Amino acid sequence: MKNYFSSDFKLGVLGGGQLGRMLLAETQKLDIHTSILESNKNAPCAEICNTFVIGDLLDFDAVYNFGKTVDLLTIEIENVNLDALDKLESEGLTIFPKPKDLRIIQSKAVQKKFYVANQIPTAEFSHFVNSTEVKDAYEKDLLVFPFVWKAARFGYDGTGVKIVRTTDDLESLPNVECITEKLIPFKNELAVIVARNAKGEVKTYPVVEMEFHPEANQVEYVICPARINSQVAEKAREIALKVVSDLDFVGLLAVEMFQTVDDKILVNEVAPRPHNSGHYSIEASYTNQFEQHLRSILNLPLGNTDSKVAGIMVNLVGEEGFSGDVIYQNIENILKIDGVTPHIYGKKETRPFRKMGHVTIVNPDIDIARKVAQEVKETIRVISK
Repeated sequence: MKNYFSSDFKLGVLGGGQLGRMLLAETQKLDIHTSILESNKNAPCAEICNTFVIGDLLDFDAVYNFGKTVDLLTIEIENVNLDALDKLESEGLTIFPKPKDLRIIQSKAVQKKFYVANQIPTAEFSHFVNSTEVKDAYEKDLLVFPFVWKAARFGYDGTGVKIVRTTDDLESLPNVECITEKLIPFKNELAVIVARNAKGEVKTYPVVEMEFHPEANQVEYVICPARINSQVAEKAREIALKVVSDLDFVGLLAVEMFQTVDDKILVNEVAPRPHNSGHYSIEASYTNQFEQHLRSILNLPLGNTDSKVAGIMVNLVGEEGFSGDVIYQNIENILKIDGVTPHIYGKKETRPFRKMGHVTIVNPDIDIARKVAQEVKETIRVISK
């Protein structure tokens, strides 16, 4: 095995946001030298990595030149320059997740076509060059309201996704490459995180349930274990494992899914990195998702994915009507509650719906944990001066 620990080995990470910050907590435990490439000099990782390089993740030269300085390259965000990764890989650099998988995942249109080609269940969809084509399709009765519109690229945290119910909604769509999907009547939004190393060892985390904010289209609560029956949970795990196998994926893959009213499981989309749906694992699991990401990309034995205790994550997002220097109001009140752990992401400025942190609630009883999560949500406020 290569000596990654307390050595001259350099792990490169494309992206310096909160996912990178939480990954750094694990690289620091193992004394792995970690270099970050990020365009924002005040990013969450800036002050705590070994080497911080400022550069545009979509710029060929920035990514290529950064890759030449590290021994293994990974990501904390998938919107990166893939041509640079292809060249680095062709020159012998180990990159996980693989550039070929990022090509599939970067575009929601390509991703959906991959599911269809591999008989992975997913919602019916149509692919459009731009939103003008979407309007034409609606006028020709090829689309009916309501439907889901998604930008093919660069969507995140509810950005680039819209439920189209009226012609006004249709007129307000950005004119970019996109897909439309049939609006699925579903009982639950679920997620399964799968880890796979280069040896082919695979482990899945328990199925989690996600509750979304009705307006912002952001996850408000992640609940582990999901409150579903064991047959549905097993079906979700099997489908997630099929996605990882068909991609021949190495790393950590979060598979987001719908549980329909008749208990079918449909894959919504995937994220090739640690994910919001796995943050609960820092407190609740034997091996948290960030440590598991490291284990998988370094081809180390994968850790135990079982939960020690039920866990719920509450996202902390900037409150509407506030922009500027952040204040976490009433944080001392939630710190008084047993089983509550806040994680603050190091972003100095808040704005409406910006992800600023999360809070984990652990309790042997999932129903008690959910009540505490509600109390946390209603107590802490992310506002500005």
